[in-house]
Amino acid sequence: MPLCVPLLLGAAPVARLDVEIDGMRSAKGLVRICLTDDPGNFPNCVDDADAVRRSVPAGQTSIRFDALPRGRYAVAVIHDENGNARLDTFAGIPREGFGFSRNPAIRFGPPRFDAARFALEGDAEMQQIRMRYIL
Repeated sequence: MPLCVPLLLGAAPVARLDVEIDGMRSAKGLVRICLTDDPGNFPNCVDDADAVRRSVPAGQTSIRFDALPRGRYAVAVIHDENGNARLDTFAGIPREGFGFSRNPAIRFGPPRFDAARFALEGDAEMQQIRMRYIL
């Protein structure tokens, strides 16, 4: 037991994030979630090795992320209704649902990282994300 004490003292503080998704138009397909602390890879998380990605059935609207290092993050969500692993568009307009942490205003294109950024500082944080559908 005494050997564990020094390891615990040096452990980085971690927290839990609960994401609740509101306004799904159907339970078809998947909900794809990207959690990142890298502004350069938001909202797609393409080249972010540290991003946390989840795909869950569209009927599941509560997602929990455990043991995250405390810090500043942003969440991007898409409702991939046809399961093709991308956000389908028509003439640049999303045909599937999308949402972001802090529910920032959407103008032309996705919001900037700073608009969706939140602090994960305590033991637990909750982000309620409202899905948006344009077409």
